[in-house]
Amino acid sequence: MTQAKSGDTVRIHYTGTLTDGSVFDSSSGREPLEFAVGSGQIIPGLDMAIPGMEVGENKTVTVPADQAYGPVDPANRQAVPRADIPDDIPLDLGAQLQMSSPDGQHVMPVTVVEVSDDEVVLDANHPLAGKDLIFAIEIVSIG
Repeated sequence: MTQAKSGDTVRIHYTGTLTDGSVFDSSSGREPLEFAVGSGQIIPGLDMAIPGMEVGENKTVTVPADQAYGPVDPANRQAVPRADIPDDIPLDLGAQLQMSSPDGQHVMPVTVVEVSDDEVVLDANHPLAGKDLIFAIEIVSIG
């Protein structure tokens, strides 16, 4: 059987869970995820698990945070004066908002993590930053 190697295009089915067992993503009910092995299209820890696998093979891989979405970076949290946020913007804890860079060229997703009478703290870290991830994967095809 052909084994996946760097540069091959593979299609995988996967289920991603946190260490507490909660599912954060899955290809179940969707088309398999397609990517080129070693191309940087997926998180490094998952990418490194694919070489050597064959079509139909299943594997469970634990990906540490530093090989997934990295550690939580305190610099990616910003306090904004509440008065600077329009009244029609929902400020519920956990709300996902979009923030523009000062030059208006880039938009980044942020999460409302603290709200007080004077300010709102927005977090631009990836929601899975700082978390170890577990993936159950199956190779569907190697091209």
